[in-house]
Amino acid sequence: MSPRSLRVAGPAILVVSALAAVLLGLAYGGGAAPLDIGDPGPVVRWGLPVADLLVNLGAAVMVGSLVLALFALRAGQREFDLALDAASIGAAVFTVAAGTTAYLNFLNAFNATPSADAVFGQQLGRYLLDLEFGRAWLLTTLAGAVVTVLAFAVRTWTPTLLVALLAIAALVPMATTSHDGAAANHNAAVSSLALHIIGAAVWLGGLLVLVVLRPVMPGPAFTAVLRRYSSIALVAFIVVALSGYTRAALALGIWSELATPYGVLIVVKVAALVAIGVLAASYRGRLIARIADAGAARLFWGLIALELAFMGIASGAAAALARTASPIGEDPIIDPTPAEYLTGAPLPPPLDAARWITAWEPDLLWSLLCGFLLFFYLAGVRRLRRRGDQWPVARTVSWVAGVLALFWVTNGSVAIYEQYLFSAHMVGHMLLTMAIPLMLVPGAPVTLAARAIRKRDDGTRGGREWILWAVHSPVARILTNPFIAAALFVGSLWIFYYTDLFRWSLYDHTGHIWMVLHFLITGYLFVLTLIGIDPVPYRLPYAFRLVLLIGVMAMHAFFGISIMMQSGLMLADWFGSMGRDWGVTPLEDQYVGGGVAWSVGEIPTLILAITVAIQWSRSDERTQKRQDRQADRTNDSELDAYNARLAALAERDARTAQRTP
Repeated sequence: MSPRSLRVAGPAILVVSALAAVLLGLAYGGGAAPLDIGDPGPVVRWGLPVADLLVNLGAAVMVGSLVLALFALRAGQREFDLALDAASIGAAVFTVAAGTTAYLNFLNAFNATPSADAVFGQQLGRYLLDLEFGRAWLLTTLAGAVVTVLAFAVRTWTPTLLVALLAIAALVPMATTSHDGAAANHNAAVSSLALHIIGAAVWLGGLLVLVVLRPVMPGPAFTAVLRRYSSIALVAFIVVALSGYTRAALALGIWSELATPYGVLIVVKVAALVAIGVLAASYRGRLIARIADAGAARLFWGLIALELAFMGIASGAAAALARTASPIGEDPIIDPTPAEYLTGAPLPPPLDAARWITAWEPDLLWSLLCGFLLFFYLAGVRRLRRRGDQWPVARTVSWVAGVLALFWVTNGSVAIYEQYLFSAHMVGHMLLTMAIPLMLVPGAPVTLAARAIRKRDDGTRGGREWILWAVHSPVARILTNPFIAAALFVGSLWIFYYTDLFRWSLYDHTGHIWMVLHFLITGYLFVLTLIGIDPVPYRLPYAFRLVLLIGVMAMHAFFGISIMMQSGLMLADWFGSMGRDWGVTPLEDQYVGGGVAWSVGEIPTLILAITVAIQWSRSDERTQKRQDRQADRTNDSELDAYNARLAALAERDARTAQRTP
């Protein structure tokens, strides 16, 4: 198949295979079967999954086009503009489909009869504005409309990046509304589905844009774009595979449920994804380098057409799965305990010394993040050493230790018990904002990336270019100012715990993710301004760094004491309502948490102060050695000149004294 014919046939293959898969999946799994009570009718039963499918396909074109433009194309060129036009078209489809889905969900949930009277309009308005489910789809639709306009209007790097971030954010509400918030494993299900949707969008949308761009790009340039897309697709495949497995495990429960209609649809989806992975591996390793050859090109585009068909099958099966009853269901917990009502999980056993180490609850988002941080850092070190460059072992050890500590905080006992114990929450906070940055910053990841990632010479931006752009951006110059970083570091403590942000982080999984990122980033920025190896626009002299650090230590200690002096319980409707029958009382536990912030939290700060003092001493030694070498090269000419200057001044003073009576 030729590239020009595939430009039209490719999207058609994707849509037709996806529609066939969703219709067959609904018929087989019973997702569109009539309901015994409150049946909304065949239009809603069959139309809602199709609308969901179109939402996913539109999201793929929208997000995949923007990501490919940012990492593989050059701004100002025709192919960059075509990618943004494709993103605008995809966003338009996404917007219309999301609005249709919101409307059909309203009809399905309330069994309402469409009419033009005011009552129906008022009911629809209350659904979209007052109910969380309706608001989520309304926000999704509005975000899609904004991306539609902006993707058509922008044509430069930074605006395109902002539009891409908005497009990705528009996909998150779909994950948060797809799982009952009162059901078990809610947080794990939401995280896995959000990652699955975003990964699939980047993967599928990028492939579609390649089909669109091939006729307008010369062979060598397109080969480079193919290689870059294959790297992006590999990361997306890993995310999709792991998130899909997590989602399936939560929905099935046990392997024997694979024989159910829901399980069979999962098998179909997995088989399609495996086939896509095999096809991608075949042309990534063999055909990209030989795409200039006519025979290899025909085979390559034939495999692309087949891959689009499998992607359509996987997308259709996913839409059918969303409407098919899971074997274990997502029904709310019956007669929940207070802990189950608040967290969606039963109260864990008492926290003893052993469970600090043995308690684990993997979180896919943070597991993937830690895995990628380790892999890319070690891959960069390996690349340097293969070409003969050295990288200090101490930096690698420090980085690995920091990432492992982050993994433990987000997946281990702290992540489990911080929902029930304020003291465990404070331990996690202190590690995130103080101890972990103290290990990550000496790893110098920006310096490693600048040295290890290949520089691009064709005007496009890869990982190295985007990292250096971020480091030298005006926002980075503001955030890495020592006083701004210190203000964020200290001010975050007071603002977070004495406003509703603390409540949001407990009641909403998105708020919890924001909390972890915020504390980690603010701590990293503060440590970077004091002892960082990576470049920043300005660093204080060492004496002033110590003064600033002492001030921060005092404010930090005062924060811990303020919590210890609280006579009432912070968030009593959460920590005081868990029904916990082990350990100290919630108020006593809060006192312990304040002590953690005051005492244990000062240990990393003390280490930081010692590190600054050591760097100061070494800086003075290096300065003295540099001056000694300069004196050796010039035979102490500077000292001789200085002595001659002193002698001249002394002689002038003597003459002045003689003339004075």
